[in-house]
Amino acid sequence: IGTSQLMGSIQLGIQQAVGSLAGKPDLDVLIQDFYVVETIFFASAGSQSTPAHQFSDFSLNEINVTSNEIQVLYNIQYIVFTFENHPTQQVSLCTEPLRELSNPGASGSIFYLTNDDEFIIKTVQHKEADFLQKLLPGYYMNLNQNPRTLLPKFFGLYNYQCNAKNIRLITMNNLLPSSIKMHQRYDLKGSTYKRKASKYERSKDSPTFKDLDFMEHHPDGILLEAETYKALINTIARDCRVLTSFKIMDYSLLVGIHNLDQAAKKKAQEKERRLNGGDGGTAEDGSGEGAEGSSLTRSRSINRHKLVAHSTAMESIQADSDPIDEEDQVPPGGIPARNAKGERLLLFLGIIDILQSFRLKKKLEHTFKSMIHDG
Repeated sequence: IGTSQLMGSIQLGIQQAVGSLAGKPDLDVLIQDFYVVETIFFASAGSQSTPAHQFSDFSLNEINVTSNEIQVLYNIQYIVFTFENHPTQQVSLCTEPLRELSNPGASGSIFYLTNDDEFIIKTVQHKEADFLQKLLPGYYMNLNQNPRTLLPKFFGLYNYQCNAKNIRLITMNNLLPSSIKMHQRYDLKGSTYKRKASKYERSKDSPTFKDLDFMEHHPDGILLEAETYKALINTIARDCRVLTSFKIMDYSLLVGIHNLDQAAKKKAQEKERRLNGGDGGTAEDGSGEGAEGSSLTRSRSINRHKLVAHSTAMESIQADSDPIDEEDQVPPGGIPARNAKGERLLLFLGIIDILQSFRLKKKLEHTFKSMIHDG
């Protein structure tokens, strides 16, 4: 199955599923609701309930509660799948082309990012999909009690079937906005055993570093305001207790660092080159900084109408903090911090990879090695 067919079919299926929510009443959630699977068949010629399309015939199975009750909990209604400042422009989850991301990990999953930078569609293994479905009742209860969290926010669980092939996908929130340059990115587990990025990973334009790299890059740590630090630690501790209650052991804290001072310095250099007749500021490395000016204007506009579903890192930890010498072009939503040099930082973070299989052998290996290397 080609990637263009998969992306187009999935968007068509999600659009149909989301549209069907408009006429459904809000009802109390029952345990059995989490095991209701709705199947929609999409013939290429179309039908009374589905539009014609250019792809092969396919079916889409949807776990009903993920796209209904959880979206209601997050205050996502069909009507808000449009930008509030552009009522005619539908959010790209349903209509605009998706962008395939290079796999940031070793899971083998395929990642698609929506054009509005809000959602990620990710392929998952059969066991991961089954685990999420079993997780849903407790997951929903936790979100209902604590919608402010750094845990992943799953908006849909789907099974795409075409030509005797099954592809399982989840829709979830995007943690690291692509319109903002991430000067450093870390996958942290709180362990040191084999927690250093490989030479291949380090050679990438935008590598994902690990725990030992963080300790090397920031030997004195990252400085937060006392109130922000307390709120962040409390949120992480609460989320870890939730994961422990579900017997989830293998997960990471993804941390993206935007260095405001480095960004300001680069912007000043590009401005100087333009004033001197150069062409600086037009060629970019694809890491998100090229469109930063226009994208940040849009980001601030969206942020004014922020939904709980799209809560930023700062909103998720429920912290109040004074602005970091805030300028006109400071991106919204990051957690303000400083490094040991005194440079101003914004942190974008969240807990990831909670659905990965953790076999008995790996459990024992993890426990044994942690006892030896981490005390």
